[in-house]
Amino acid sequence: MLQNIRKNIQGWAARIIIGLIILTFALFGVESILAPGGDPSVAEVNGQPISRNDLQIQINMQKRRLMMSMGDNLDPAMLDDQVLAGPALEYMVQKALLLQSADDYSLAISDEKLNEFITGNPAFHIEGRFDPQRYQTLLSDQGFTPAGFREALREDVLMTQLRAGISGAEFATPAELDQLAILREERRDIRYLTVPIERFKDASALPEEEIQNWYEERQEQYQSAETVDLEYIELRAEDFTVEVEESEVRALFESQKDDLVLPEQRAVSHILFEQGEDETEEALRARIAALQAEIATDASNFAELAAKHSQDLGSANFGGELGFTSGDAFPEEIEFAVAALALNTVSQPVNSEAGWHLLLVTDIRTGEAPSFEEMQMELTAELSQERSRRELITTAENLKDLVFNAEDLRAPAAELDLTVASAEGIGRAGGAGIFADQRVLRQAFSPELLGEGFNSDVIELDDGHFVVFRVARHKPAEALPLEVVRDDVVSAILESQARDKAVAYADELLAKLAAGSSVEELALAEGYDWQVELSARRDSLNLPQATREAAFGLLAPTQGSSFDYAQTANGDVEVFEIFRVTAGTPDTLNEQDRQRIGNTLADQSARVLDGAFQRTLAESAEVVRS
Repeated sequence: MLQNIRKNIQGWAARIIIGLIILTFALFGVESILAPGGDPSVAEVNGQPISRNDLQIQINMQKRRLMMSMGDNLDPAMLDDQVLAGPALEYMVQKALLLQSADDYSLAISDEKLNEFITGNPAFHIEGRFDPQRYQTLLSDQGFTPAGFREALREDVLMTQLRAGISGAEFATPAELDQLAILREERRDIRYLTVPIERFKDASALPEEEIQNWYEERQEQYQSAETVDLEYIELRAEDFTVEVEESEVRALFESQKDDLVLPEQRAVSHILFEQGEDETEEALRARIAALQAEIATDASNFAELAAKHSQDLGSANFGGELGFTSGDAFPEEIEFAVAALALNTVSQPVNSEAGWHLLLVTDIRTGEAPSFEEMQMELTAELSQERSRRELITTAENLKDLVFNAEDLRAPAAELDLTVASAEGIGRAGGAGIFADQRVLRQAFSPELLGEGFNSDVIELDDGHFVVFRVARHKPAEALPLEVVRDDVVSAILESQARDKAVAYADELLAKLAAGSSVEELALAEGYDWQVELSARRDSLNLPQATREAAFGLLAPTQGSSFDYAQTANGDVEVFEIFRVTAGTPDTLNEQDRQRIGNTLADQSARVLDGAFQRTLAESAEVVRS
């Protein structure tokens, strides 16, 4: 905590350290502290460098993934660059090895196939079709440029091709399938009875000495929860409401009214032509000209022709519709052509990275400026929220400064006209509201707050919601007195004794079965129900789980019967007899099951092979880490 720094920056030693830092800055500049220096690469993989900048990009991507996947439960320590740098570098080394191997095998992917992957990705679709604006937005949210995303996608596809080629060679042999079929199709006839643990729970009084000894040997099981009582100040956006005058709203409207005019929007449809691998440019131009001629006779059939001829699968099913653009949704050459088109007019062929296009503008929306009355409510809320947030942020910043030096929260609250609230009995597992947030709990139980009595940091829980707190009282976990937990101790002793008695009783029943008694006879003699399961398999759900696992864990009896017992999670004992085993045979598997089992075996083997392949690449590579 920063309070520790304040306490330790006194004296000559601290002044000498600060002086050296200042001298370093003066002589060599800030770069002497911050610059990595030397070779900018952090590793070389078979001579191919991995730059420090690329490593940082990978670290930042891992941070975004962690924040998206864990949300408020994320421990900030997990975002430390030092923590992420090692795994990120190992990932980049393995990636480089795979890409080098893919290059050795001359693997490649065409731009056309990449386009198909992108436009066919449902994440980039709105109402079932590719939306360029959504594509751009999602890429921006993930820190990608379109070019960077295409390159990352290209690399992923190449690595997938390589690994699929290696693991795809794996298959299950007929002998492996036969052996698995024998095991899978083996059938066992089982009789069993269940003895409830309640039979062995003795309700008579336990000796006091036994209770005392149990309690003393297991005191850690009978402790109160560690809790803290907290004092806290909470800042919420809704508590900062600022009224605004109509004249202020009108002034804002006047300053923004030119920007409030919506830009002209044009609805665009297209027909895409891609040059085939064996198609000459002359043939491609002839194909485009033929369709132009057909459209020229009747432009109303554009949608029908797009559905039939367009090679943009994402829009062809919708008559070539691409949606509206304000001049920034499509590549520059397409936007330029669209802007020059009149309504319901088809363009000349336009070339882009994707191919050649015939474009049609099907609708034009011209923007109009709204009136003050139409915008008054929205602008009033916008102005009020802006000023309220400004006051909230100012208060939060002032609060940070005040609580940094304060002994408690009372003085900062009084200076900022805030209220100090309290909460009692907050455990490490948390509570309701703000006390369910892991960031609050981590600080509440930190040594600085528990031992030193410091105020916490001002934590921004979410947008417009802040909290700062201190521990008013710490109640460590401690052994509860025996008189408080006596009932729990007695119950635990009786449960343990009952389990031991149940196991001993099961051994007695097994001895009787071995002597010639049957499960049915024992059940009738002892007053238990008994059951039989014929032709049970390893995946049978009719048998109790404990009995099924134990019964198929035994070797099949060579003659006669096999006996054993299983104890369930709640302590009941299930005594069983395996009295018949029918061996499985390969021909009991139908073709569908055989195919499914073969695929499962192949997948398992492929995973092993893939791992071995990557280890071989790593072992044979020359990897130098800086």
